[in-house]
Amino acid sequence: MSPKRYTITAALPYTNGPIHIGHLAGVYVPADIYARYLRGMGKDVAYICGSDEHGVAISIKAKKEGITPQEVVDKYHKIIKDSFEDFGISFDNYSRTSAQVHHDTASEFFKTLYAKGDFIEEVTEQLFDAEANQYLADRFVTGTCPKCGHEEAYGDQCENCGSSLNATDLINPKSTISGSKPVLKETRHWFLPLDRYEDFLKKWILDGHKKDWKPNVYGQCKSWIDEGLRPRAVTRDLDWGIPVPVDGAEGKVLYVWFDAPIGYISSTKEWAAREGKNWEDYWKADDTKLVHFIGKDNIVFHCIIFPSMLEAEGSYILPDNVPANEFLNLEGNKLSTSKNWAVWLHEYLEEFPGQQDVLRYTLTANAPETKDNDFTWADFQARNNNELVAIFGNFINRVVVLTNKYYEGKIPQALDFNAEDEKVLAEMKAYPAVIASSIERYRFREAQNELMNVARLGNKYLADAEPWKTFKTDPERTKTVMYIALQIAGTLAVLSEPFLPHTAKTLKQMLNIESEDPLMQLPEPLSWEVLGEKIDLLPVGHSINKAALLFSKIEDEQIQKQLDKLEATKMSNQAENTPVTPQKDTIEFDDFTKLDLRVGTILEAEKMAKTKKLLILKVDTGLDVRTIVSGIAESFKPEDIIGKQVTVVANLAPRKLRGVESQGMILMTEDKQGKLVFMNPDTAGVKNGEAVS
Repeated sequence: MSPKRYTITAALPYTNGPIHIGHLAGVYVPADIYARYLRGMGKDVAYICGSDEHGVAISIKAKKEGITPQEVVDKYHKIIKDSFEDFGISFDNYSRTSAQVHHDTASEFFKTLYAKGDFIEEVTEQLFDAEANQYLADRFVTGTCPKCGHEEAYGDQCENCGSSLNATDLINPKSTISGSKPVLKETRHWFLPLDRYEDFLKKWILDGHKKDWKPNVYGQCKSWIDEGLRPRAVTRDLDWGIPVPVDGAEGKVLYVWFDAPIGYISSTKEWAAREGKNWEDYWKADDTKLVHFIGKDNIVFHCIIFPSMLEAEGSYILPDNVPANEFLNLEGNKLSTSKNWAVWLHEYLEEFPGQQDVLRYTLTANAPETKDNDFTWADFQARNNNELVAIFGNFINRVVVLTNKYYEGKIPQALDFNAEDEKVLAEMKAYPAVIASSIERYRFREAQNELMNVARLGNKYLADAEPWKTFKTDPERTKTVMYIALQIAGTLAVLSEPFLPHTAKTLKQMLNIESEDPLMQLPEPLSWEVLGEKIDLLPVGHSINKAALLFSKIEDEQIQKQLDKLEATKMSNQAENTPVTPQKDTIEFDDFTKLDLRVGTILEAEKMAKTKKLLILKVDTGLDVRTIVSGIAESFKPEDIIGKQVTVVANLAPRKLRGVESQGMILMTEDKQGKLVFMNPDTAGVKNGEAVS
């Protein structure tokens, strides 16, 4: 049965930080391509998302910043929502889990399962921080993963191997609040007995979706089911979240992974109320297709836990597909919010204004659909300059400029089509179905490449036909060539919308496809179906507008600026992770007063032969000019430090280094980037030989 409507969900982002390119590549760009494509096909679509505001990560962020959790979520909800809008992610509704409609929806869902006896109520031992007087849920505790040995696993998940965990599973657990070792303490919680749903999950996933789900999704689900499912807690001991809506649950809130996916439902309710629709059609009707777009770290929650919740409730449809992507790395290293190793969306939008589609294109071209992939700024620049500018933009510019030059912006009359013309037109008509097939199988990288093949088709056709040459020698042939090239341009305007929405809008304006002037409107609106049925998309006599720039070249300086920013981040992280040298043995004040520190000036400097690190310096100490050997050759060129005033330990006993007697020491330290710097005070106007005290 063909779906009557589509409910598309994109994973709710945590509001403990902004959106970065890993989030975009993994979830939001592919989901947006799918939603835009379906709308272009005339389908009834609800593309749903919202901010996830109840995780333990929020509480941790609030404690670090010294503000309330509500202030944290308000701050980042705005940054995230605005970034999505500016970037062009076309959600039908973007809500938040702090909204009243969500609190009500999640509470009612819990109470329904509670009334049906679907929960197990148990008193269990959980990790407790005695120093902070708090139970340690999820990310309030770290330790060694029992499955892969990663030493920084969280209490709910290991980000190294992707395993879902309980805090009590961790080896050598440590509280992230106080740093102390937690103890076990009894507490009461409600559990969803996942083992009751093993048969349902085996039939639904292992038998029903073996062929159509991605291998990473199916494989992870099968592994979980084969290991045997265990009851999963749906409540937590926290002071931030949705209160558990039953008697005797004071001080407890709904577990974020029970609460968050219900956010899809509450966001749909919010949208339906605004649009005058029935939300239940999008969550309970059998002729609705539900698709979850997520990252691979959320597979278990969307394929095991949430479907078990829906099955337990009894009136909801189940997801038809969960096309989870792998992870995107950045310049060879794993993206990390805590280490600031990321390309943040809101910063990108400021630094590359008007170039949203370049990032969309690059992330899709290198999407981590089947394996972890790497984003590099060099690839970003090459994709833009060599593909978007040189292929897509070049073709459109040629077509529009020549049409205005030769025919005053009107579509010319085509005459006889030769064999090459017929071949090109047949290929043009075939592409919509090819691209649609790839999108419907969630192969967005493949689909976008086929889109670029349409532009390549047009470029090659123009290059072979050379209308700029035939215009004088064979004007009738030129009309036919330009007519066909314009039809390819019209095809691109429609097909590019899911992938390059800002570009598509500009191109449609250029080609006057969606004119507000009734006299300029096309006789039939262009759509995916129309593209595959006819060739006269832009009819003879239709007027187009002047050429506008679709893409601009990205220069080396722009890329270097981004690389420099990452390098500064790397150096900062290294400095923060460098342990402070332990304090040496205590000395007496009399020992300290024996040091004779003097201001001196370097008069001469040369590298010591056959060494990498040593410089031979001649230093005027005010007392004399002496030789000092210093291990700074890898940080300073000899010619750069001549005339430099420095601090000298003047009464250090001489010692021979590689046969040269060194008669003192230059004081040095390292800055935050690990670079050597001279430890000289502000010595402007200070004479050589002045004591440093």
